[in-house]
Amino acid sequence: MDGITDKVALVTGAGSGIGRATAERFAEHGATVAVADADEAAGSETVASIREAGGEASSFAVDVSDEASVREAIAAVTREFGGIDIAHNNAGIEGEGGPIDEQSTENWERVIGVNLTGVFLAMKHEVPALRERGGGAIVNTASVAGLVGAADLTPYYAAKHGVVGLTRSVAVEGAADGIRVNAVCPGVIDTPMIDRFTGGDDDAVEGIVAPQAMKRLGDPREVADAVVWLCSDGASFVTGTALPVDGGYTAQ
Repeated sequence: MDGITDKVALVTGAGSGIGRATAERFAEHGATVAVADADEAAGSETVASIREAGGEASSFAVDVSDEASVREAIAAVTREFGGIDIAHNNAGIEGEGGPIDEQSTENWERVIGVNLTGVFLAMKHEVPALRERGGGAIVNTASVAGLVGAADLTPYYAAKHGVVGLTRSVAVEGAADGIRVNAVCPGVIDTPMIDRFTGGDDDAVEGIVAPQAMKRLGDPREVADAVVWLCSDGASFVTGTALPVDGGYTAQ
């Protein structure tokens, strides 16, 4: 794909779910992939999958909520691959559920730290790296939770709304340097996070897909394809957008 082949793509949260699918898709389109995850074993599994398919990838440990860890991970990617052209900031957690008056400050800080501060820190250190390469593309994983509201997951929804705002702001800042910044907003996708929500119960799955027009779980590869397109030359005039990949949930 134009704009992906021979590029260096960094993916956080690449050990499973959407992150793994995106890392694999980048490799399929000819990118060298920096697989970054807090779970080093999961990251290594993604790297093995990419290499088995003939792609090029290496694993990097990162805690996106810690600036020193983010800084060192990006420096390590630069040392190994010479720079970064593309970044998919995907690492995220759901945290604990419950109404706001039952939410702990610890849960709030943890969810915001990974889902929002993590994206801020990643872009803080990615933007200079992309600038050194003459530009590039960043895609942040937000969520339909960044476009609408719902009960009982206040920290998660607040964080994902923040990701959309960060995306738009940095898109404006980065345009002069040839850096495009967009977000994807997945709906209910078949990932380990959804497994934790539903406990694998078919009735629970049916309940969470019922509000969607398409009435099914999304495949992580469907989100990955949107991410790869947003990073490609085909999206060269697209920046500052928050693209729903949600089976029609937000269309209703």
